[in-house]
Amino acid sequence: MAEYQNIFTRVQVHGNPDLGVPLPKGGVWTRNNKTRLSYLAGKIGDAQVGPFYLGFLGLASIVCGVIAIEIIGLNMWASVGWDPIEFVRQLFWLALEPPKAEYGLSFPPLAEGGWWLMAGFFLTVSILLWWLRMYTRARALGMGTHVAWAFAAAIWLYLVLGLIRPVLMGSWSEAVPFGIFPHLDWTAAFSIRYGNLFYNPFHMLSIVFLYGSALLFAMHGATILAVSRFGGDREIEQIVDRGTASERAALFWRWTMGFNATMESIHRWAWWFAVLCPLTGGIGILLTGTVVDNWYLWGVKHGIAPAYPEVWTPVPDPAMSNGS
Repeated sequence: MAEYQNIFTRVQVHGNPDLGVPLPKGGVWTRNNKTRLSYLAGKIGDAQVGPFYLGFLGLASIVCGVIAIEIIGLNMWASVGWDPIEFVRQLFWLALEPPKAEYGLSFPPLAEGGWWLMAGFFLTVSILLWWLRMYTRARALGMGTHVAWAFAAAIWLYLVLGLIRPVLMGSWSEAVPFGIFPHLDWTAAFSIRYGNLFYNPFHMLSIVFLYGSALLFAMHGATILAVSRFGGDREIEQIVDRGTASERAALFWRWTMGFNATMESIHRWAWWFAVLCPLTGGIGILLTGTVVDNWYLWGVKHGIAPAYPEVWTPVPDPAMSNGS
């Protein structure tokens, strides 16, 4: 007998297309009811692709995002002399840099940071429009807005890095460049310049929530897979009508950890851990350079970091001695 095991699916069960909750008719922006099945998608989840609903907010977001990516990409391509081979070869190292410190918060010439400002503007508008799309779609479907507010936590960190902190510091040069390795280089240089972010308490909290959310999601996913043969994947039903799956999962965690969440509370735990990662990280970045100039010295002052002994002693100037 074939056994159905969600993420390790051996048998893909297909029925009539699920078109979702009916939406009110009328207006220009209607949902596309076209659907198709994907074998590869069915290996890891639901095989159905579609129906899609783009709407005005979705379309505007995609247009702004395409403009931003095109500005970034064309500037990177121009930096290698419009050579397509070099563009592909050096893609991970190419960057669109922010304006120099001498321009402050003014709009510089396009070739000296103006393109970066334009790309940042369109990218920010695209992200904010997509957030609004997520929020309005959730309300239209009668859902909670938890996903939109989780996305807002990530947007907070993005805005701190590229907008809020540079404005407080009085210069666009404090912002992050667009690029893969260049933005990682910026992060390393930023940490060194301000005395090592490892001594920033909000950075510490951010890492705790980063690893904690990864651990919680892995533990929860593993638990549901382990009890899926008992119906554990029907979590909503198990919340209101506890069955053998939730009972076994609870017993397992009481046995192994002495504590267990419920089918409902584990999602709140994971949501808060994931959301608090960018929230605390953004606070730590925002305080760097605006309130604290050197996190190592701050850590020494507050007993977090050790005060290293002097390893270099200046040589006395013979001209200053009394000749003895």
